[in-house]
Amino acid sequence: QVQLVESGGGSVQAGGSLRLSCAASTVGTCTYTWSWYRQAPGNEREFVSAIDHADMTTYADSVKGRFTTFQDHDKNILYLQMNNLKPEDTAQYYCSFILRCPYVDAQTSWGQGTQVTVSS
Repeated sequence: QVQLVESGGGSVQAGGSLRLSCAASTVGTCTYTWSWYRQAPGNEREFVSAIDHADMTTYADSVKGRFTTFQDHDKNILYLQMNNLKPEDTAQYYCSFILRCPYVDAQTSWGQGTQVTVSS
């Protein structure tokens, strides 16, 4: 099981920036998808962004143009650069890692979460 450790959350005013990190114990040698999700109080967890082993990225419409996800392949770290933050971005942010290897079930890991608070 891949272990994930997140960091970088905090409090910022609207319009500010934060960078989240998610360090993986390993990414293995198979294909994978590494994602960010967030959950605000009273809301369901929602998709934010994803990147795969080939650096292909996808984003939720709500963050396109403001958030950028990228990875350091040498250090096994996933990043989420968040610019022009809005109060509605306030949430607990989680990283998720799905490892897919031939002939075995996909393995999903979650980080512990990091809080992002944006004040108006």
